Amino acid sequence: MITTLTTWLRSQRGDDSERTANLGLQLAIVTALVEGVRRRDPSVIVNGIVSLLFAAIPRYLENRYGARFRPWQRLWVSGAALVHTLGMLGPYDRIWWWDHLAHTLSGVVVAGATDIAFRAEAEKDTQGNGLPKSRPAVIAGVTLGFGVLWEVLEYTIHAIADRKGFEPLLVHYGRLDAIGDIIFDLLGAGLVVKFGRDGLSNVTESITDDSDD
Repeated sequence: MITTLTTWLRSQRGDDSERTANLGLQLAIVTALVEGVRRRDPSVIVNGIVSLLFAAIPRYLENRYGARFRPWQRLWVSGAALVHTLGMLGPYDRIWWWDHLAHTLSGVVVAGATDIAFRAEAEKDTQGNGLPKSRPAVIAGVTLGFGVLWEVLEYTIHAIADRKGFEPLLVHYGRLDAIGDIIFDLLGAGLVVKFGRDGLSNVTESITDDSDD
């Protein structure tokens, strides 16, 4: 499994310095995943796999829309995924602000991906009537939707595990924690609404350039 993951990680695009840094972050996620296997902790394993999928978002958007990312944008996504994975190894329980940081960073990534997809689809929609016109509402709505879905999934899986008497694949910390997580998800969305036009302009311009070819 580790060989397959390493091969996949090496397929990421970018120059040598970017690839090295990004590969380092993603290999750190793999290391945390391996530690979860060693501990026989299913929550660490599941979150490690989810984090690797999360780190693949730039690659997906490149393949889907022809987007091109700068090195720091790739590193942001991989860094956000790593923060979440490391949290499952202890910081979530020991460091009060770690969960807030993880959800803010993740919220920025989800909102940023939504912003890119929204503008790419709008670019293709030559009739001008296929998408909602409110960019902030779309970004906030999608981010909120993913946040709520994740919290419901955590609660459901944890409740079933408690009832059946086995180790939960996802850990639920209570309703107040869930509400706090969603608030920080939306904080990340707010940052994208405020600063995303400039921060993601290179990505959206690359999509426009490709569509004009």
